[in-house]
Amino acid sequence: MKLITIIIQILILHIFLYLGAGIKHFIHIPVPASMIGLILLFAALMLKIIKLEWIEKGGNWLLAELLLFFIPSAVGIVNYDEILSLQGIKALLLIGVSTFIVMGATAFTAEKISNKKRSEAS
Repeated sequence: MKLITIIIQILILHIFLYLGAGIKHFIHIPVPASMIGLILLFAALMLKIIKLEWIEKGGNWLLAELLLFFIPSAVGIVNYDEILSLQGIKALLLIGVSTFIVMGATAFTAEKISNKKRSEAS
């Protein structure tokens, strides 16, 4: 039953992605469809059109498995050896620095949210 709940919640999240894609297609704005979908999801949550409980477990599962979504793109760059041979050091440095920044920002955000939840629970 838990698996079915997670699948349904992920499907709800995908509905917002597809709504964002539809809006992007019809309005032709230079914003990624996923961002439009996230804005719609945020608005639906704030306006209490949907409840957090309806998507929480699915969202947590996606966050837990997020690394798996990045592996194909990281492995795919190996196919472009001419880029790596010409700009390899610069690319590796850029990847390292950007990874460090993203990890730091993620840790900072997660800690702030965790502290806020702890203070609200007390």
